[in-house]
Amino acid sequence: MSKRRLARENCLQSLYASDIAHLEPASVLASFQMLDFAAEEKNFAFYKGLYSSTVSNRQKIDGIISGISLNWEIERMPAVDRAILRMAVCEMIILADAPVAVIIDEAIELAKKYSTDKSGKFINGVLDNIARHNDLVK
Repeated sequence: MSKRRLARENCLQSLYASDIAHLEPASVLASFQMLDFAAEEKNFAFYKGLYSSTVSNRQKIDGIISGISLNWEIERMPAVDRAILRMAVCEMIILADAPVAVIIDEAIELAKKYSTDKSGKFINGVLDNIARHNDLVK
């Protein structure tokens, strides 16, 4: 597994914990700093930046997702799918530090691993539409 994928998996877990257990971002970051994963400074910095940016821009990100997924209210989406979408949208639009195709592929792989059989297709459809709507597809 790539180190960036591990960072994204940790970010997904952090976003899920924040969303479901209503944990404060600082306490989530503090608990993830205790993991062996945090020893790799570059990858931990990527995780921390992605998590912090997703949390701090959640309202904007949710608006982007809601504008595309008209038949799905974000609150009714499975929590794992919601976290994956938020993280991927943040990485695509706010951080913009990786190719969009890679971000979408990583999100699909996370959905296949952590969510339902149909989640990969759902995540792909929403993210592809967001990328097209924001002129991110080349």
